[in-house]
Amino acid sequence: MSIPLRRATLAVAVLSLINFSPVARAAEGEGWDWVVAPYLWAASISTDVNTDAPPAGTGSDFPDIIDKIDGAFMGRLEAQGDRFGAFADVIFLSLADGNDRQLSHTESDLDAWLVDAAGVWSPGADRSRGLGLFAGLRYVDVDLSVRVDPTNPLFDTATIGTNKGYSDALLGARYTWAFSERWGLTLRGDGSFGATEGSWSASAIAQYRTRNGGWLFGYRHLSVEIDTGGSNTEITLSGPAIGYGFSF
Repeated sequence: MSIPLRRATLAVAVLSLINFSPVARAAEGEGWDWVVAPYLWAASISTDVNTDAPPAGTGSDFPDIIDKIDGAFMGRLEAQGDRFGAFADVIFLSLADGNDRQLSHTESDLDAWLVDAAGVWSPGADRSRGLGLFAGLRYVDVDLSVRVDPTNPLFDTATIGTNKGYSDALLGARYTWAFSERWGLTLRGDGSFGATEGSWSASAIAQYRTRNGGWLFGYRHLSVEIDTGGSNTEITLSGPAIGYGFSF
């Protein structure tokens, strides 16, 4: 039997570095373009935990078990040459909350790292436009604890959780259109497989180029599912983003 034990949804604006195709700067053969893009990501964050062995006497449904965020950090750095490039993307989330319910009191904590590192191949003539394919590693580290204190004193306190890292192979693609000298659009999708139960992300980021970089705005979705031994955890981030990409 699979029982939802944990679910949380919240809106948070955080500083992040979101994926996008670099704003063109160097001409062909003149070295690599480097991009850093500080972003505000108004992300809805949800965490679901399903278990086959619920704590005795506590019931089976615990919605909104976490609705507070302790901290978040997201960062990205990318370099792109004529044919090849690379990027690293880091996400850290810290969630915690306590709730009083009809049959129990719950205390929940989640600290999670999601790290992408990949090489990029761009077969087109223009390094900042067209198709880009990438492959690398997605690493997920989860420290999860859900403590359930039944209101009935006949039942014992139960704890569900895990503290483990998972390594996946990451594959993805992106495509950038240039509609004019200033306006462009990048669509990206990727997926991973290996130690996790699977993950995927998708984004649509528009660009308005300026002298030293460009404004970037759009939407991003990320979902990761892991088997935590007797339970299943899914972490989802989804929402609009806006920021500025500095190229050098």
